Parts: sequence; C-alpha cells; structure tokens
Amino acid sequence: MEPEETAVKKIEMIRGAKKLVDECVGIKEGENALIIIDTTTPLSIAEVLAMTCRERGAEPTIVVMSPTQVDGIDPPAPVGEAMQKAQVIFLGARGIFHGPSRIKASEAGARCLIMVEFTEEDMFQGPIEANFLENRSFVKKVAKALQSANEARVTTPAGTDIYLDLRKRPEKIVEFNGVYHQPGESGSINLEVAISPTVGKAQGVIVCDASTTLLKPGLIKEPFRAIVRDGKVTEISGGNDASRIANFLVAMGDPLVYNVAELAIGVNPKATPAMMKGLHRDKGVYGTCHIGIGSNTTWGGNIKAAGHFDLIMYSPKIELDGKTILENYRFNI
Repeated sequence: MEPEETAVKKIEMIRGAKKLVDECVGIKEGENALIIIDTTTPLSIAEVLAMTCRERGAEPTIVVMSPTQVDGIDPPAPVGEAMQKAQVIFLGARGIFHGPSRIKASEAGARCLIMVEFTEEDMFQGPIEANFLENRSFVKKVAKALQSANEARVTTPAGTDIYLDLRKRPEKIVEFNGVYHQPGESGSINLEVAISPTVGKAQGVIVCDASTTLLKPGLIKEPFRAIVRDGKVTEISGGNDASRIANFLVAMGDPLVYNVAELAIGVNPKATPAMMKGLHRDKGVYGTCHIGIGSNTTWGGNIKAAGHFDLIMYSPKIELDGKTILENYRFNI
C-alpha cells in the first residue's frame, strides 16, 4: 500500500495533471504519450499523468531512467528511440531537453512538456497555478522585444555587466508559454523567453548570485564571476563554488561548453523571487534572467557542446538597444 500522505496528495495532483494534459499539451484520443522520469522524480507524478492521459483516451507509457550527470546530453538509447515514436512527451528526467533525441523528436512532430525536478506539491501549487492561456500575450510581447533588438545589455546589483549581439538572430527565439498544442512545440510551465545571441560577440562579466544548473543542488552559496570575451567564458572566480564549477567544466574536455548560448527572461507571475524551488522552475521566476552557456542547438544554432548550463541572476536590468525593458522585477514593454 502507498503511504497515506502520497495517496492524499494524489487527490490534489489530479487537478494539475488535468491542466498539464488538457491545457498545456492538448492531448487527443488515440495519441500515445511517453512519460519520462528519472529516479529523483516521485513515481506518483507519472502515475497521475498516466491515469489522466488514459482517461482522455490516450495511450500512456512510463519510462524511468537514472539521472544524467550534466545537462544537454542524450538519454540511454532505448529512451531516445522511444522519444522518436512519441506524439506527446512529458519530460521529467533532468538533462536531456537540449539533447539530440529530444530535438529530433520535436522535429518529427512530438509535443514536449518539460517537468524536470517536479515535486508532488508542484502538481497543484506554485508556477502551475499560472493562467497559461491568458499569459501567452505577455510572453509574446517579451519575445517580440527580443526579436526586434540589435543589442542587449544585462546588469545586476551583484555586478553582472554583459553585452550581447542579437543581430541576425530574430528567428532564434524560444517561447515557453505553457501551451504546446502544435506538432513540434516544446517547453515548460516555468514561462520564459529565450534568445540565442550571435556566436563570438558577447563581452563582459556574469555574476551568478541565484542558482545554476552547474551545481547539484544549484543554490549559490557564494556569488561567482564569469569573465566573457569574444563570446566565451574565459575565467571563473569567486570562492568554493567557483572552483568546483571551473574544475567541472575543465574535466568535460570540451571548449564549446564555454560558449555564451542564451539570454532568457523569466515571466511566470506565480513564481516569485525565491530561488531553489527547483533549478528548472527557478528559471521562470518573474523578472529574473539567466545566461546559458554551451550548446545552442535548441535555438537552431550549430554549437553542440558536451552540455548546456544556466547561470541565474537576481534583479537584472535588461536594456535592448538602450531602452530598459526590465528593472527591479518590473517590465516596461
């Protein structure tokens, strides 16, 4: 018998499962749904999703894999092969969204919803409470602002000051608006807008003071600095966390992991500035931003590094072509 607490939570989790199945991916009768989790994700989440899919007339399959060591890599071959045959993927396993199998599955028409590091509580409170359908218009506004810009400058009270060239990159936008009904659409409920800047052009310094996917757990104990020259991180400093991160990247043996690959802005109104509710949900915290390094293939680029990692920052000021669109967690769009 399952623990009484989990059994009770399932009653609440069903509300969230219905929202994910109906509102987020719009599952249809007769579709096959692949639910991928790793061993850090409660099996109860997959079970509730599977029951909801089944109730809608879809055919769910649950796959459990071991956690990956880094982000941006491929899952074991049997999992990757299953992804190529799925029409809908609920992706609860960390690290494989930026991997080749997920990208190929999306190109083949699979709709993919990221649910990495979900807890049972995440199925009925927090970011999942956002009205995804209503928020799509605001997400689109942020995306259009990035699409039309030539240059971006990001500064923070902690010391970030970085320039990003966005020329000839207007099509390299990813909108995570929580609604993925069309073939090939993918994203999460954290709600973010991301763009991949021009390779080799970023200059400045990134001070990561919130959390990062380079660490497990990812909450930053001591802010670290990443110097950026000509589109690459060239130096990392700032204490024990910085040393761990620098050594980790060196050990990967791939110079492409230092590529500045992404600027992303969190826009989920139900995610407040309190980090470490889960790294992938932290990225959607309203009014924050992160810089991604490593692979940029998710945005149609050709940099396929050994991983993709995010550096999340509190209270960014973002200027596009000299106009401030975000400051002190408030948007001016």
